Amino acid sequence: MRYYLTALSCLLGALPLQASAADSYRWLTVTIDTPWAIFIFLLPMVLTPIILMAVLYWRYAIRPSDKAKNEEKQREIAEKQSP
Repeated sequence: MRYYLTALSCLLGALPLQASAADSYRWLTVTIDTPWAIFIFLLPMVLTPIILMAVLYWRYAIRPSDKAKNEEKQREIAEKQSP
């Protein structure tokens, strides 16, 4: 019985619903401004990760690495111990 219900639901799901498909474009008015609106909407989504990567790269490029900090501390300790 379950097999028949699955087959029936797949068959009904595959039927095209042409009445609703014909009305779907009545809400969308495509003008010359539509591509620009899409472009302006998607532009921050593309540029935000690029800007974030640049800021993070700049931030961590300026900071000295942990290895450099450790070497500097060891140099200071060695200078204090050898008067």
